[in-house]
Amino acid sequence: MAFKKITEQPSYYRELEKMPVRELLVNINHEDATVSAAVAKAIPQIVKLVEAAADKMLMGGRMFYIGAGTSGRLGIVDASECPPTYGVPYGLVIGIIAGGEKAITTAVEFAEDDKEQGWKDLQAHNVSDKDVVIGIAASGTTPYVIGALEECRKNGIITGSISCNPDSPVSAAADFPIEVVVGPEFVTGSTRMKSGTAQKLVLNMISTTIMIQLGRVEDNKMVNMQLTNDKLVDRGTQMLMERVKMNDYEKAKELLLKYGSVKKAADSFSK
Repeated sequence: MAFKKITEQPSYYRELEKMPVRELLVNINHEDATVSAAVAKAIPQIVKLVEAAADKMLMGGRMFYIGAGTSGRLGIVDASECPPTYGVPYGLVIGIIAGGEKAITTAVEFAEDDKEQGWKDLQAHNVSDKDVVIGIAASGTTPYVIGALEECRKNGIITGSISCNPDSPVSAAADFPIEVVVGPEFVTGSTRMKSGTAQKLVLNMISTTIMIQLGRVEDNKMVNMQLTNDKLVDRGTQMLMERVKMNDYEKAKELLLKYGSVKKAADSFSK
């Protein structure tokens, strides 16, 4: 029996070109509103992957996201935001996309169809059994991702997957599959829409929860964030003032800039 892609099924809506703008927006929003409930159903699967990944990273391992097209770009976005948000080193969370850096902004034809290249791209980063690799594929059928996960399994590397079709090939290739079944897209087959939103939500959940497990958050504050612009310096200063009960903004800012993070500045203040 052929694998059925729910992500490719016809939209529930017809004659989109005849809809008034407001109706288009309302209907898109209605479909988007269903995504959170689909993610909620997948939380038991997400728990298993997060626990396995956190264990690896607490022991010094890294986390890789690997995908093609929109899925690959979403992985890169999430990976790239971990260092400035949580102050972790670049290279702790790594996003890999089929077709390389060019594919971040430009579609690279047939890159996702190469079943061997994903593993080669992981090897370029010296991936090992200390790490965890998460394949992202809305359809669950992307050869680039499936091939990478299969090779990881052969080499004893823990794997996870994020897809939007049930019982997909990418799930079969992963130790910890996550399936967020959001149904047909508003524009038939346009998986950058609900599927992409679902993947983004799950990636947020994975990286945020892992960073909390790694001790990069205290209370509800990003105490290790990088001070890369005036907005973040101001936010950090306010956080430091609240944390150490300081009323002098300029003194708090000076202390923050001296030590480079809220956590380090607060620790120095208490000594």
